[in-house]
Amino acid sequence: MSNKHLNGFILLCLGSLLTACATPHSNFYTLESQSRPPATTNTAIAKKRLIGIGPLSLPALVDRRQIVTRAENNDIQIAEFDLWAAPLKDNVLAVLSKNVATLQPNTIVRAYPWNAFGDVDYRVIVDISRFDTQLGKSANLEASWAIMEEKNHTIVSNGQANIKQPLNDASYNSAAQALSQLLSNLSQQIALALIQVQH
Repeated sequence: MSNKHLNGFILLCLGSLLTACATPHSNFYTLESQSRPPATTNTAIAKKRLIGIGPLSLPALVDRRQIVTRAENNDIQIAEFDLWAAPLKDNVLAVLSKNVATLQPNTIVRAYPWNAFGDVDYRVIVDISRFDTQLGKSANLEASWAIMEEKNHTIVSNGQANIKQPLNDASYNSAAQALSQLLSNLSQQIALALIQVQH
């Protein structure tokens, strides 16, 4: 290889290296279960109830890989390098299911679709209309839910949630933690309603 070609190759390699160093790397986040089991449980229940969580809906605005936040004057910001590690709807459904299972240790909880596990006694239909944050300020959750008795397809309980959680700082990690806490609060509301309809 001639010196001219060698120098050109070296410059090309250096250029590629500098470009790689200058490209921002992506950060990935996930929602986590925050619920704790109740202090006392009734272990005398002979047959565990089967609870299905879902179907669940999310606003199309936030149901994407990028984390969506709100700014002043209703501006929407879509993060290019701060992403959910898994599809958001699947993550939300999994967290709600785990939370309810933790709060009701005497039930078996399945996430939608649960066909592979057979029928359930009750299903919880969840419609989330707002699930976002304003970095450095608050996270917001607005949702409605209904508990249906599966045998006769009758709604036996329903409710709404409008919850706000303050943020510790303006980081996306803080936003993910706050959104997880909002799901924990929603799970507690649903779990309490399930206890009431099962007695």
